Amino acid sequence: MIELARDTQADSIPRIGTQPIALAAATLLVILAGVASMALWRAYSGASPEPDRAASTRLLQARTAQASEQLVEKTKGLEATQQESIDQLQMVQDQLQTVRRLLASQQADTRRLSEQVSTLTESIDHLRQSYASTQASEQSSPPATRNRSVRTRAHASRSVHQRHGKSRG
Repeated sequence: MIELARDTQADSIPRIGTQPIALAAATLLVILAGVASMALWRAYSGASPEPDRAASTRLLQARTAQASEQLVEKTKGLEATQQESIDQLQMVQDQLQTVRRLLASQQADTRRLSEQVSTLTESIDHLRQSYASTQASEQSSPPATRNRSVRTRAHASRSVHQRHGKSRG
């Protein structure tokens, strides 16, 4: 039985060994036939992918360079716009400070004028009160004295008018 096993193993190994060589040879022939057919097809059709690839690569490089230049230009434009915005903002801030100073000055002037108006109002009130008290004291004095003061005033007024008239004529 041992001999039988050896015989079957010995016979099976050479058979398996011959088939892979034939299979590899057939595969090689198919690959060579495919390569030869592609070479003949390219030769007769005139289409070669290498120049097309080189041209497409150059085209992509040119587009990339153009896109890069456009990005650089846009970046420079954005920088210029940003600088202009910064300058305008600085001007607005300066104007705002000027307006604040003017507003503070106007408020101070308004306060000062308000104080002056209130002082004048108080002075007028005092004058009214003193005039009212003077009127009240004149009314309480005898009528003859009052008439005499009115006559004196009228006489003084006439003499002033006459002096002005003489100096004009």
